[in-house]
Amino acid sequence: MRPLSTDSIENIIRKFHIGEGNHSYQTFGSGHINDTFLVSVIHSEAPGKGKYLLQRINHEVFRDVKGLMQNMHLVTTHLRHKLSETKDGQFTTVSIIPTLDGELFYMDETGNYWRMQTFIPNSITYDTVQSEDQAFEAGYAFGKFQLLLRDMPVSKLTTTIPDFHNMAFRFRNFAKALERDAVGRKASVSEQIAFAIDKKQSMLDLYAHVSRGDVPIRITHNDTKFNNVLLDQDTQRAICIIDLDTVMPGAAWYDFGDSVRTIINTAEEDEKDPGQVEINMDYFEAFTRGYLQETYSLLTDLELEHMAFSSHYMTFIMGLRFLTDYLEGDVYYKTKHKHHNLQRV
Repeated sequence: MRPLSTDSIENIIRKFHIGEGNHSYQTFGSGHINDTFLVSVIHSEAPGKGKYLLQRINHEVFRDVKGLMQNMHLVTTHLRHKLSETKDGQFTTVSIIPTLDGELFYMDETGNYWRMQTFIPNSITYDTVQSEDQAFEAGYAFGKFQLLLRDMPVSKLTTTIPDFHNMAFRFRNFAKALERDAVGRKASVSEQIAFAIDKKQSMLDLYAHVSRGDVPIRITHNDTKFNNVLLDQDTQRAICIIDLDTVMPGAAWYDFGDSVRTIINTAEEDEKDPGQVEINMDYFEAFTRGYLQETYSLLTDLELEHMAFSSHYMTFIMGLRFLTDYLEGDVYYKTKHKHHNLQRV
């Protein structure tokens, strides 16, 4: 995507329906894919400050922006409806701010895609879990998300990233990257390559249950890192699930497994020293309690049987993707240095 200028961002902000007034913005968040800005507006017609999140959607990753935004609109609308029915005062969802033309997103003159959404006040995120209570709240939040969407037809949603958690597809990409060795890195990661090949069959066996239709296809978040759960700053209770780009049809294993991948890891995803990376089983148990509190009645026996292994699956698939991107020359994920993707593996 093209570099951004101050003038272009200010012009983009004016394309959305946030009222008249002076505004300021600053970069926000630590996402690998989109560019995010926190926009603060001082409205001329009313005192007080409004805050919104402006995002440039990475259309090189999310090629179906229209489908993505339609998914987000349908899901957030459904969530608001269900929350109003249940009178759940703790949980909420973001709202999409339309453009002045009433659209869900704006495409600028250079072909970049932008969206605006509400900012949830008095909220905080963490990259790593600090307590068992936080782990429980994360489980509750992602379980609640699944529960609230249980009666929304999966057929309404577009698959915006085909084969996103398809292990067979990821191994095919890995094999191509090995064969090309585009930037000459293959020889330096022989240990990681051997590990991936050794685990291949067990990972493909789990995915076979999905491809054969042994488990239900549900509406899943598909990127359930802990920092996609907003907590109330005062109570530390979970209040919202964010980063809805990848919401689409999927298996419950994807959401549970990816959550556990970040919840029980005591270090950040790109920790330099492997010796600092440990597994906290107390966090695993707390997260699982929160998740099953909301979802146990929904899940099938087969889903429950392999739920724990899904954490291995999702950890492995992320490692395989980072390794593949490293072999290809860091073309997918944002990196801060040339060995950043390898560090993430």
